[in-house]
Amino acid sequence: QVQLVESGGGLVQAGGSLRLSCAASGRSFISYAMGWFRQAPGKEREFVAAISLSGGTTYYADSVKGRFTISRDNAKNTVYLQMNSLKPEDTAVYSCAADRSGRPGTSENVYDYWGQGTQVTVSS
Repeated sequence: QVQLVESGGGLVQAGGSLRLSCAASGRSFISYAMGWFRQAPGKEREFVAAISLSGGTTYYADSVKGRFTISRDNAKNTVYLQMNSLKPEDTAVYSCAADRSGRPGTSENVYDYWGQGTQVTVSS
């Protein structure tokens, strides 16, 4: 299994940037597909981005495409979410997740392990 810890959240103005990090510990990090999800107050958790084992394939929600970039550094056991041009509607708790199937998915149900989440707040 793998343990995940997110960091990098905070309060930023609209148009600003943040980089979230998700540090993993445990065996076979490179064997996991990784994803980022977010949940805003009163809403269900939604998919944000996902990345394959080696980072060669990525997927993004339409709402963040062109603004967010997911990447991974397997040597550091870390996955990142670079968020640019932030909007107030991006405000949410962001969580990273690991899928031991190795296939990046958009559904939270396919992910096996989750971090505790980090708050991102974007002011107008």
